Amino acid sequence: MQLTGNWSYPTAIRFGAGRISELADACGAAGISKPLLVTDRGLANLPITRNALALLEQAGLGGAMFAEVDPNPNENNLEAGLKAYRDGGHDGVVAFGGGSGLDLGKIVAFMYGQTRPVWDFEDVGDWWTRADADKIAPIIAVPTTAGTGSEVGRAGVVSNSVTHEKKIIFHPKIMPTIVLCDPELTVGLPAAITAGTGMDAFAHCLEAYCSPHYHPMSQGIAVEGMRLVKEYLPRAFADGNDIEARAHMMSAAAMGATAFSKGLGAIHALSHPIGAFYNSHHGTTNAVFMAPVLKFNRVEIETRIDALAAYLGIDGGFDGFYNYVIELNASLGIPANLTELGVTDPDMDWLVASALKDPSVGGNPVEMTEANTRALFEASL
Repeated sequence: MQLTGNWSYPTAIRFGAGRISELADACGAAGISKPLLVTDRGLANLPITRNALALLEQAGLGGAMFAEVDPNPNENNLEAGLKAYRDGGHDGVVAFGGGSGLDLGKIVAFMYGQTRPVWDFEDVGDWWTRADADKIAPIIAVPTTAGTGSEVGRAGVVSNSVTHEKKIIFHPKIMPTIVLCDPELTVGLPAAITAGTGMDAFAHCLEAYCSPHYHPMSQGIAVEGMRLVKEYLPRAFADGNDIEARAHMMSAAAMGATAFSKGLGAIHALSHPIGAFYNSHHGTTNAVFMAPVLKFNRVEIETRIDALAAYLGIDGGFDGFYNYVIELNASLGIPANLTELGVTDPDMDWLVASALKDPSVGGNPVEMTEANTRALFEASL
C-alpha cells in the first residue's frame, strides 16, 4: 500500500512522508504571504520546527513564530498570540504541533478580527453566528502528533484560567484550508506522548461510534480508525522510527476528529475538567476514563460493541473489548486510575458540575445525571 494521497474530506489534506516541504506552496495556495507559525514551548527549538521556519524564510514568507502556548492553552496564551499576530501584521496562521499548538493557532486566526470575547463563541447552540466570518484568517495546519486530529477540526479548546473550565470554541471557518500530514514529523515523539495521543485518537473514534446520533459516514470512519489504532499504536509505541505505523496513526488521528462530528460522550465530559484543573495530558486522561465509561454505557452499547469487537478480531464481545482496553492501557504505561494520574483530594462537587456543563454530555448513550456522574468519577479514582 502506498501511504500517499490528496484528500478533500473533511478539508484538503496533503498526506505523506516528506510533505512538510510543501509548506510554502500551501501558504501560497491559501493566500498567505506573511504567516505566523504558532506552536508550543516544547517544540519551539526542535529541528522539525526550525526546518519549517526555514522553509518559510526561503520562500520569502518570513520566519515569525509564537510559542508561548501551555499544554492546556488558556485565554492568556490567546491574548499574547493575538498581540504577536497583530503587531507583526500577519495575514494567516501556520498552526504547528500537537493539540495545544493546533488549537491555539486556529483560535488566533479566528479571533484576530473579532470584537467580542472568545467565550462568546463557545460551542453552544448557534453562538458561532456571532462571529464576523469575514475577519477569520486562513489557516495551514501541520500536526506533529497523532492524536487530537485538531488539524481537521472546526473547533479549538481553550481553558479558562480563572474558572478552570475547558471551553470548546467553534466556527465552521476555523477549519484549516490545507493540512500537511507528514508522519516523519512524529518520529521523535517520546513513547509516553505516542501512547497518550494514540489513545486520544482511539477515544474519539470509540465515542463517535457509540454516540446515539445518526451519521453513518462518521460511524464507518470511526470503526476503521479504531482498527488502525489497534494494529499500529503498539508498533509506534515499541519503535518510534516505524514510519508505516506512524503514518497509519496519523491517519487514525484525523479520522477520529472527522468521526466525532457524530458526537462525543462521557469520556470527554469527565476528562475536560480533570485536564483543566490538574493540567493532565488530555489523551492520557481520556484513556484512564475509557474502561469505566464503557461499563457505565454497557446497557445501551453492548450490541454495538459486540459487532465492533468482531470486526477488530477481539473474542468475547463486549467483555472481550472491555478487557482489551484495560490490557492496551497497561501495555502503553497509561495510569490505571485518576490517583495514579496525580488527582488527589478532588473537589467532587466542582468536577461533577463542570462535567455536566461540558458539550460532550449530549453525545453520551446513557443520560448523565449528577448522581451517576459522581459515581463515574469515584469509580475512576
